[in-house]
Amino acid sequence: MQQSLLGQWRALRGGRTTLTLYQRFEISVAFMLTLIISMVILVALYRLLVGVVTGLVFDALDPLEHLVFQDVFGEIMTLLIALEFNHTLQYVVNRSQSIIQTKVVLLIALLAVARKVIILDLKAMGVGPALALAAIILVLGVTYWLIREQDDRLPGVKPEGIGAGEHGEDHALPAMSQRHPASAAVEKTITT
Repeated sequence: MQQSLLGQWRALRGGRTTLTLYQRFEISVAFMLTLIISMVILVALYRLLVGVVTGLVFDALDPLEHLVFQDVFGEIMTLLIALEFNHTLQYVVNRSQSIIQTKVVLLIALLAVARKVIILDLKAMGVGPALALAAIILVLGVTYWLIREQDDRLPGVKPEGIGAGEHGEDHALPAMSQRHPASAAVEKTITT
């Protein structure tokens, strides 16, 4: 682990000589944002752990109560959103991509809306805000679908999912001949 981090640091330092001033600025800002978000994640995780543990130990929280359940999962979703945002900044810091991808931002927005749906009290919510939230979900989903469809049509573009990271290609579906070796043999026999 330490050698990996040390190797990444050396590679980053070695590559900095070929970067423009703006690229160095962009990487520095992304690195600082990564540190800030990491601190926010640690504080939020500490608050969640302390709140849940003390609530369960001192019987202040009833985990089966609906509002407690919503609050805890709302905090968990907040942590997941921050982690995903931090993960997307790593693309800039590691120079995998020069800018944040629109698809990733849309997926983070969908996570934020999902968090909002989880923590909302739908009984106290009016019809207007519920329709507005539904419209936001629909627009974000359709926009993501359209962008993904466009990327699927472009030759040479690999489909990426949120959190795919370095091993995104490991999750790809195997080719038809790999899934069904018998059908591949039949196809080979038919074509010959």
